[in-house]
Amino acid sequence: MTTLLQRLESIDRRWIYLVILAAVVIPFLMNLKLPVGKHSPSTTAVHDYIEQLPPGSVIQMSFDYSPASMPELEPMAKAVVRHAFEKGHRILAMTLHPQGALMIRRALDEMALEMNKEYGVDYVDAGFKPGGVAVILGMGKDIVRVFEDMDARGNKLSAMPMMRDVADYSDIALMMDFAANSLPLAWVAYAHEQYGLQMGVGLTAVMATDLYPYWKSEQFVGLINGLKGAAEYEDLVEVPGLGILGMSSQSIAHLLIILFIVLGNVGYIVTGRASQRRT
Repeated sequence: MTTLLQRLESIDRRWIYLVILAAVVIPFLMNLKLPVGKHSPSTTAVHDYIEQLPPGSVIQMSFDYSPASMPELEPMAKAVVRHAFEKGHRILAMTLHPQGALMIRRALDEMALEMNKEYGVDYVDAGFKPGGVAVILGMGKDIVRVFEDMDARGNKLSAMPMMRDVADYSDIALMMDFAANSLPLAWVAYAHEQYGLQMGVGLTAVMATDLYPYWKSEQFVGLINGLKGAAEYEDLVEVPGLGILGMSSQSIAHLLIILFIVLGNVGYIVTGRASQRRT
């Protein structure tokens, strides 16, 4: 046993990196989907809120992230879009992030095509609007005017059937902000507090701990936390995707790293005692 541990201690670290790489990649190649387990209350809260909305409700979604945060946020965004469409809700998509327009196309258009939803009737892409807080405040008074009556594709917003009964925040049943930045704080301060807009958020894991208090204080109806939250939401809507795949890969890699740490420490202790006996 001591000899085996001594060999493990002296192993070339490149072999360890190779094993970790295999642990990350193989679940994707094998389409391995491990059980998600118990769902976080904050994720379930978003799902349940959308579930109880009357069919035809308008859900505003702000895709406030860039390609750098896509692995964590896109799976949850797609899962929420799917859920909204399945329940017969309509989606008003927009972004305050300069790179968010592409994120809208990737998440929303794919789900709309898959679920046979009609543009202008079931969903609208208002696109990117610079201005931050000014945009948030302006939408509380007149959404169409803020976007200068033009969507991201060159169509008149006021001419779309969906927008005929969407004037301001009072016509929005829920606003979901998918973000990897501080924009949810602006949304909650100026849309929720000033206009009473109900909000949910989907965040990268590194941000989530800072924003949990807003859920506890009921300023958010719920919070989806990183890749784990994405996997939980996919499980709730019973359509496994990249969220569950990513968590399966991540879980296996983490378990393997823990195993290496334990073996390394045991090896260090055993070989250290053996050398003390020899001296």
